[in-house]
Amino acid sequence: MKKIRVSTPGKLMLFGEHSVVYNKPCIVAAVDQRFEVIVEKLEKQEIIVEAPGVGLKFYRRSLKELGGKRVPKGIRFVEAVVCQFFEKHGDGQGLRIETRNHFDSKYGFGSSAAVTVGLAKALHELFEIKISEKELFDFCYKVVLKVQGVGSGFDVAAALFGGVLYFVTGGKRILKLKVNKLPMVVGYTGIKADTPTLVRQVAELKRQHPKKINKIFKEITFIVDKAKKLLPQGKWKELGKLMNENQEWLHELGVSSVELDKMIEVSIEAGGEGAKLSGAGGGDNMIVLVDKREKESVAKAIEVAGGEVMKVKLGAEGVRIEQ
Repeated sequence: MKKIRVSTPGKLMLFGEHSVVYNKPCIVAAVDQRFEVIVEKLEKQEIIVEAPGVGLKFYRRSLKELGGKRVPKGIRFVEAVVCQFFEKHGDGQGLRIETRNHFDSKYGFGSSAAVTVGLAKALHELFEIKISEKELFDFCYKVVLKVQGVGSGFDVAAALFGGVLYFVTGGKRILKLKVNKLPMVVGYTGIKADTPTLVRQVAELKRQHPKKINKIFKEITFIVDKAKKLLPQGKWKELGKLMNENQEWLHELGVSSVELDKMIEVSIEAGGEGAKLSGAGGGDNMIVLVDKREKESVAKAIEVAGGEVMKVKLGAEGVRIEQ
Protein backbone atom coordinates (compact mmCIF):
# COMPACT_ATOMS: atom_id res chain seq x y z
CA MET A 1 0.00 0.00 0.00
CA LYS A 2 1.19 3.50 -0.85
CA LYS A 3 2.14 5.58 2.20
CA ILE A 4 2.30 9.36 2.35
CA ARG A 5 4.48 10.96 5.01
CA VAL A 6 4.12 14.69 5.68
CA SER A 7 5.73 16.96 8.26
CA THR A 8 4.68 20.39 9.52
CA PRO A 9 6.37 22.93 11.81
CA GLY A 10 5.10 24.27 15.10
CA LYS A 11 4.67 28.01 15.67
CA LEU A 12 5.40 30.87 18.04
CA MET A 13 3.54 34.16 18.04
CA LEU A 14 5.85 37.18 17.95
CA PHE A 15 3.35 40.08 18.00
CA GLY A 16 -0.41 40.54 17.94
CA GLU A 17 -2.00 37.89 20.19
CA HIS A 18 -5.77 38.15 20.74
CA SER A 19 -6.26 41.26 18.59
CA VAL A 20 -5.74 38.96 15.58
CA VAL A 21 -9.09 37.32 16.39
CA TYR A 22 -10.75 40.66 15.56
CA ASN A 23 -9.54 41.28 12.02
CA LYS A 24 -6.22 42.74 13.16
CA PRO A 25 -2.74 41.67 11.98
CA CYS A 26 -0.19 39.58 13.83
CA ILE A 27 3.34 38.30 13.22
CA VAL A 28 3.92 34.57 13.68
CA ALA A 29 7.00 32.39 13.14
CA ALA A 30 7.21 28.69 12.31
CA VAL A 31 9.57 26.73 14.59
CA ASP A 32 11.78 23.77 13.76
CA GLN A 33 9.96 21.39 16.13
CA ARG A 34 8.02 19.34 13.59
CA PHE A 35 4.93 17.12 13.63
CA GLU A 36 4.67 14.08 11.36
CA VAL A 37 1.60 12.46 9.79
CA ILE A 38 1.72 9.14 7.91
CA VAL A 39 -1.34 8.00 5.95
CA GLU A 40 -2.21 4.93 3.89
CA LYS A 41 -5.42 3.43 2.46
CA LEU A 42 -7.12 0.39 4.01
CA GLU A 43 -9.50 -2.11 2.40
CA LYS A 44 -11.80 -2.12 5.43
CA GLN A 45 -14.26 0.78 5.79
CA GLU A 46 -12.72 2.15 8.97
CA ILE A 47 -10.03 4.50 10.21
CA ILE A 48 -7.26 3.33 12.48
CA VAL A 49 -5.33 6.04 14.30
CA GLU A 50 -2.07 5.68 16.17
CA ALA A 51 -1.28 8.86 18.09
CA PRO A 52 1.07 7.98 20.96
CA GLY A 53 1.76 11.66 21.61
CA VAL A 54 -1.79 12.04 22.95
CA GLY A 55 -2.01 8.59 24.51
CA LEU A 56 -3.82 6.77 21.69
CA LYS A 57 -2.01 3.64 20.53
CA PHE A 58 -4.72 1.98 18.49
CA TYR A 59 -7.96 3.90 17.94
CA ARG A 60 -10.43 2.28 15.57
CA ARG A 61 -13.69 3.69 14.22
CA SER A 62 -15.90 2.68 11.30
CA LEU A 63 -16.49 5.24 8.56
CA LYS A 64 -20.22 5.20 9.39
CA GLU A 65 -19.43 6.40 12.91
CA LEU A 66 -17.28 9.33 11.79
CA GLY A 67 -18.61 12.68 12.91
CA GLY A 68 -20.46 11.14 15.83
CA LYS A 69 -20.06 11.90 19.51
CA ARG A 70 -17.48 10.67 22.02
CA VAL A 71 -14.41 11.40 19.93
CA PRO A 72 -11.30 11.30 22.14
CA LYS A 73 -9.96 14.82 22.66
CA GLY A 74 -6.57 13.95 21.19
CA ILE A 75 -7.93 13.11 17.73
CA ARG A 76 -10.83 15.54 17.31
CA PHE A 77 -8.86 17.40 14.64
CA VAL A 78 -7.87 14.15 12.89
CA GLU A 79 -11.47 12.99 12.63
CA ALA A 80 -12.70 16.45 11.59
CA VAL A 81 -10.15 16.56 8.73
CA VAL A 82 -11.18 13.10 7.49
CA CYS A 83 -14.91 13.95 7.69
CA GLN A 84 -14.49 17.21 5.82
CA PHE A 85 -12.28 15.59 3.18
CA PHE A 86 -14.82 12.85 2.38
CA GLU A 87 -17.74 15.31 2.48
CA LYS A 88 -15.94 17.37 -0.16
CA HIS A 89 -14.55 14.56 -2.32
CA GLY A 90 -17.19 11.86 -2.19
CA ASP A 91 -17.05 8.23 -1.08
CA GLY A 92 -15.12 7.34 2.05
CA GLN A 93 -12.10 5.09 2.08
CA GLY A 94 -10.54 3.12 4.91
CA LEU A 95 -7.44 4.84 6.31
CA ARG A 96 -4.58 4.15 8.67
CA ILE A 97 -3.27 7.38 10.18
CA GLU A 98 -0.20 7.70 12.36
CA THR A 99 0.87 10.92 14.05
CA ARG A 100 4.29 11.53 15.56
CA ASN A 101 5.12 14.50 17.75
CA HIS A 102 8.66 15.77 17.51
CA PHE A 103 7.50 18.16 20.22
CA ASP A 104 5.15 17.57 23.13
CA SER A 105 1.66 19.02 22.58
CA LYS A 106 1.86 20.60 26.06
CA TYR A 107 4.42 23.16 24.86
CA GLY A 108 1.99 25.42 23.02
CA PHE A 109 3.70 25.15 19.63
CA GLY A 110 0.38 24.67 17.82
CA SER A 111 0.17 20.87 17.58
CA SER A 112 -3.56 20.96 16.65
CA ALA A 113 -2.95 23.19 13.64
CA ALA A 114 0.17 21.22 12.69
CA VAL A 115 -1.68 17.90 12.58
CA THR A 116 -4.64 19.49 10.76
CA VAL A 117 -2.41 20.89 8.00
CA GLY A 118 -0.27 17.75 7.83
CA LEU A 119 -3.21 15.36 7.52
CA ALA A 120 -5.08 17.56 5.02
CA LYS A 121 -1.96 17.79 2.84
CA ALA A 122 -1.35 14.03 3.12
CA LEU A 123 -4.93 13.11 2.15
CA HIS A 124 -4.91 15.35 -0.93
CA GLU A 125 -1.58 13.79 -1.94
CA LEU A 126 -2.76 10.22 -1.24
CA PHE A 127 -5.90 10.64 -3.36
CA GLU A 128 -4.03 12.69 -6.00
CA ILE A 129 -6.28 15.74 -5.66
CA LYS A 130 -4.68 19.03 -6.63
CA ILE A 131 -5.17 21.90 -4.21
CA SER A 132 -3.58 25.35 -4.03
CA GLU A 133 -1.92 26.63 -0.85
CA LYS A 134 -4.74 29.13 -0.26
CA GLU A 135 -7.38 26.43 -0.79
CA LEU A 136 -5.53 24.19 1.66
CA PHE A 137 -5.43 27.04 4.19
CA ASP A 138 -9.19 27.59 3.81
CA PHE A 139 -9.84 23.85 4.19
CA CYS A 140 -7.79 23.65 7.42
CA TYR A 141 -9.12 26.89 8.87
CA LYS A 142 -12.66 25.58 8.42
CA VAL A 143 -11.69 22.43 10.37
CA VAL A 144 -10.24 24.50 13.23
CA LEU A 145 -13.39 26.62 13.50
CA LYS A 146 -15.56 23.50 13.41
CA VAL A 147 -13.63 21.87 16.28
CA GLN A 148 -12.76 24.90 18.44
CA GLY A 149 -15.51 27.34 17.53
CA VAL A 150 -12.96 30.19 17.69
CA GLY A 151 -9.60 30.99 16.16
CA SER A 152 -7.90 33.33 13.71
CA GLY A 153 -5.96 30.78 11.64
CA PHE A 154 -2.46 32.18 12.23
CA ASP A 155 -1.23 28.80 13.52
CA VAL A 156 -2.63 27.10 10.40
CA ALA A 157 -0.78 29.63 8.21
CA ALA A 158 2.50 29.06 10.07
CA ALA A 159 2.22 25.27 9.66
CA LEU A 160 1.38 25.63 5.97
CA PHE A 161 3.69 28.41 4.77
CA GLY A 162 6.52 28.38 7.33
CA GLY A 163 8.95 31.26 7.80
CA VAL A 164 7.93 34.49 9.53
CA LEU A 165 4.47 35.72 8.50
CA TYR A 166 2.49 38.92 8.69
CA PHE A 167 -1.05 37.55 8.98
CA VAL A 168 -4.56 39.02 9.11
CA THR A 169 -7.52 37.11 10.60
CA GLY A 170 -8.87 34.28 8.46
CA GLY A 171 -6.03 34.56 5.96
CA LYS A 172 -7.26 37.87 4.51
CA ARG A 173 -3.59 38.72 4.14
CA ILE A 174 -0.62 36.35 4.44
CA LEU A 175 2.76 37.93 3.74
CA LYS A 176 6.09 36.15 4.23
CA LEU A 177 8.64 38.54 5.76
CA LYS A 178 12.32 38.38 4.79
CA VAL A 179 13.86 37.72 8.19
CA ASN A 180 17.34 36.15 8.18
CA LYS A 181 17.65 35.47 11.90
CA LEU A 182 15.78 35.92 15.16
CA PRO A 183 18.06 36.00 18.21
CA MET A 184 15.61 34.70 20.78
CA VAL A 185 15.31 32.56 23.88
CA VAL A 186 12.02 30.71 24.40
CA GLY A 187 10.83 29.80 27.88
CA TYR A 188 8.03 27.40 28.83
CA THR A 189 6.10 28.04 32.06
CA GLY A 190 5.21 24.42 32.73
CA ILE A 191 1.51 25.28 32.49
CA LYS A 192 -0.64 24.21 29.53
CA ALA A 193 -2.76 27.14 28.28
CA ASP A 194 -6.44 26.73 27.43
CA THR A 195 -6.61 28.83 24.25
CA PRO A 196 -10.40 28.70 23.54
CA THR A 197 -11.20 29.70 27.13
CA LEU A 198 -8.77 32.63 27.05
CA VAL A 199 -10.13 33.81 23.68
CA ARG A 200 -13.67 33.73 25.09
CA GLN A 201 -12.47 35.54 28.24
CA VAL A 202 -11.16 38.41 26.09
CA ALA A 203 -14.39 38.37 24.04
CA GLU A 204 -16.41 38.83 27.24
CA LEU A 205 -14.12 41.67 28.32
CA LYS A 206 -14.65 43.29 24.93
CA ARG A 207 -18.41 42.94 25.30
CA GLN A 208 -18.33 44.63 28.72
CA HIS A 209 -15.75 47.33 27.87
CA PRO A 210 -15.75 47.76 24.08
CA LYS A 211 -14.10 51.21 24.04
CA LYS A 212 -11.20 50.16 26.28
CA ILE A 213 -10.51 46.86 24.49
CA ASN A 214 -10.77 48.38 21.02
CA LYS A 215 -8.17 50.97 22.09
CA ILE A 216 -5.86 48.15 23.25
CA PHE A 217 -6.31 46.33 19.93
CA LYS A 218 -5.53 49.56 18.06
CA GLU A 219 -2.30 50.00 20.04
CA ILE A 220 -1.29 46.36 19.42
CA THR A 221 -1.97 46.80 15.69
CA PHE A 222 0.32 49.85 15.67
CA ILE A 223 3.05 47.70 17.30
CA VAL A 224 2.56 44.85 14.78
CA ASP A 225 2.84 47.21 11.81
CA LYS A 226 6.03 48.79 13.20
CA ALA A 227 7.51 45.32 13.86
CA LYS A 228 6.68 44.30 10.29
CA LYS A 229 9.05 47.02 9.03
CA LEU A 230 11.78 46.49 11.64
CA LEU A 231 12.08 42.68 11.53
CA PRO A 232 13.60 42.47 8.01
CA GLN A 233 16.03 45.24 9.03
CA GLY A 234 17.19 43.35 12.13
CA LYS A 235 16.68 46.33 14.44
CA TRP A 236 16.66 44.33 17.65
CA LYS A 237 16.70 47.17 20.21
CA GLU A 238 13.64 48.81 18.66
CA LEU A 239 11.93 45.43 18.33
CA GLY A 240 12.71 44.67 21.98
CA LYS A 241 10.93 47.86 23.03
CA LEU A 242 7.94 46.87 20.89
CA MET A 243 7.84 43.46 22.60
CA ASN A 244 7.74 45.13 26.01
CA GLU A 245 4.92 47.43 24.86
CA ASN A 246 2.96 44.49 23.42
CA GLN A 247 3.36 42.65 26.74
CA GLU A 248 1.99 45.64 28.67
CA TRP A 249 -1.16 45.63 26.56
CA LEU A 250 -1.54 41.85 26.94
CA HIS A 251 -1.25 42.35 30.69
CA GLU A 252 -4.09 44.90 30.43
CA LEU A 253 -6.18 42.24 28.68
CA GLY A 254 -5.65 39.98 31.70
CA VAL A 255 -4.07 37.09 29.76
CA SER A 256 -0.64 37.09 31.38
CA SER A 257 0.09 35.10 34.55
CA VAL A 258 2.31 35.21 37.63
CA GLU A 259 4.66 32.66 36.06
CA LEU A 260 4.90 34.51 32.74
CA ASP A 261 5.40 37.88 34.47
CA LYS A 262 8.23 36.51 36.60
CA MET A 263 10.04 34.89 33.67
CA ILE A 264 9.67 38.07 31.61
CA GLU A 265 10.94 40.25 34.46
CA VAL A 266 14.08 38.20 35.14
CA SER A 267 14.91 37.83 31.45
CA ILE A 268 14.96 41.63 31.03
CA GLU A 269 17.08 42.01 34.18
CA ALA A 270 19.52 39.42 32.78
CA GLY A 271 20.08 41.42 29.58
CA GLY A 272 17.15 40.74 27.28
CA GLU A 273 16.22 43.54 24.86
CA GLY A 274 12.53 42.79 25.22
CA ALA A 275 10.21 39.98 26.31
CA LYS A 276 6.57 38.99 26.15
CA LEU A 277 4.24 36.05 26.39
CA SER A 278 3.76 34.12 23.15
CA GLY A 279 0.34 32.68 22.37
CA ALA A 280 -2.95 32.84 24.22
CA GLY A 281 -1.32 33.47 27.61
CA GLY A 282 -2.25 32.02 30.98
CA GLY A 283 0.78 29.72 30.67
CA ASP A 284 2.60 28.13 27.72
CA ASN A 285 5.51 30.18 26.39
CA MET A 286 7.31 33.48 26.61
CA ILE A 287 9.93 34.83 24.23
CA VAL A 288 12.95 37.05 24.80
CA LEU A 289 14.78 39.04 22.14
CA VAL A 290 18.39 38.90 23.24
CA ASP A 291 21.91 39.59 21.99
CA LYS A 292 24.02 36.45 21.53
CA ARG A 293 26.36 37.56 24.34
CA GLU A 294 23.51 37.67 26.87
CA LYS A 295 21.74 34.51 25.69
CA GLU A 296 23.25 32.21 28.33
CA SER A 297 22.52 34.54 31.26
CA VAL A 298 18.93 35.04 30.09
CA ALA A 299 18.39 31.29 29.72
CA LYS A 300 19.78 30.70 33.22
CA ALA A 301 17.53 33.40 34.69
CA ILE A 302 14.44 31.80 33.13
CA GLU A 303 15.37 28.40 34.59
CA VAL A 304 16.00 29.89 38.05
CA ALA A 305 12.53 31.49 37.83
CA GLY A 306 11.03 28.01 37.28
CA GLY A 307 10.79 28.00 33.50
CA GLU A 308 12.08 25.50 30.97
CA VAL A 309 14.24 26.84 28.14
CA MET A 310 13.16 25.43 24.78
CA LYS A 311 15.78 24.80 22.12
CA VAL A 312 13.99 25.94 18.99
CA LYS A 313 14.90 27.83 15.85
CA LEU A 314 12.42 30.22 14.30
CA GLY A 315 11.57 30.67 10.63
CA ALA A 316 11.34 26.95 9.77
CA GLU A 317 10.10 25.52 6.46
CA GLY A 318 6.35 24.99 6.12
CA VAL A 319 4.48 21.74 5.36
CA ARG A 320 6.43 19.29 3.22
CA ILE A 321 6.13 15.77 1.88
CA GLU A 322 8.88 13.55 3.29
CA GLN A 323 10.56 10.76 1.36
